[in-house]
Amino acid sequence: MIQIITDSSTLYTEEEARKAGFEAVPLCVHIGDLEGLDLQMDMDDYYRRIREGQIPSSSQPAIGAVVEAYEAHAGQDIINISMADGISGTYQSAVSASKMVKDSERITVYNSRTLCGPHRYMVEQAQKMKSEGKTAKEILEWLEQAAKETESFLIPQDFSFLKRGGRLTPMAAALGTVLKLKPVMKLTEDGTRLDKFLVKRTMSASVKGVIEYLKEKKLGAEHVLYISHADALEDAKAIKKQFEEAFSGLEIRLLELSPVFVAQGGPKCVAIQYIKR
Repeated sequence: MIQIITDSSTLYTEEEARKAGFEAVPLCVHIGDLEGLDLQMDMDDYYRRIREGQIPSSSQPAIGAVVEAYEAHAGQDIINISMADGISGTYQSAVSASKMVKDSERITVYNSRTLCGPHRYMVEQAQKMKSEGKTAKEILEWLEQAAKETESFLIPQDFSFLKRGGRLTPMAAALGTVLKLKPVMKLTEDGTRLDKFLVKRTMSASVKGVIEYLKEKKLGAEHVLYISHADALEDAKAIKKQFEEAFSGLEIRLLELSPVFVAQGGPKCVAIQYIKR
């Protein structure tokens, strides 16, 4: 038996994940006097607190919760598909937790090198492969290939969130002086940092720049594109329309970012990500 475990970077709640057959351990969120779990907070209250000047922060899942998830599936081969190491301490925490349980050799913690949409897709496909009777080795081989065929872009509206979290390369951090422009950040290949990709004057022009780059990747029916937003649904819909006009046969999925990723990317940010099927 194989058990898939992951974290809330997939934007699955604990309940949704269990219904789908896997476990999703939530990251932790802090804002003002409130401490909670990712995807379990009232978003209206959360955004209200941000507007009032309260600064959110996030941290990896409690190590005890990860240990508990491992122990609940003792005797099974466990694949924990973690969000990108470097963007969060989640991967390292999952590895540490694996050393705290019996039969730790049965646990493989996999660094997806991505987050949110592509991470979600990788977990969904791993669960599907498990249900088809694939071995842990086959699932891990597929994950390794999938991790090489995905890219992520972020269009922030408030650069201070990214700078505060230290998730930028030094060059990218310098863009904090051009907040009146629309910078696009790109996740580095190793998934550890965001780097400058391009800078335009409008959201539409920034998206067009991403589209021109992705045309060289020949996006189409063999890819899935995710557009995830932090309370910016209209922007996400407009971006979706731009992509629909540029790529035929491309499946596009809209997602709303969880409190953890609002804390990282800031309110009104939009992420554009693709992964090959």
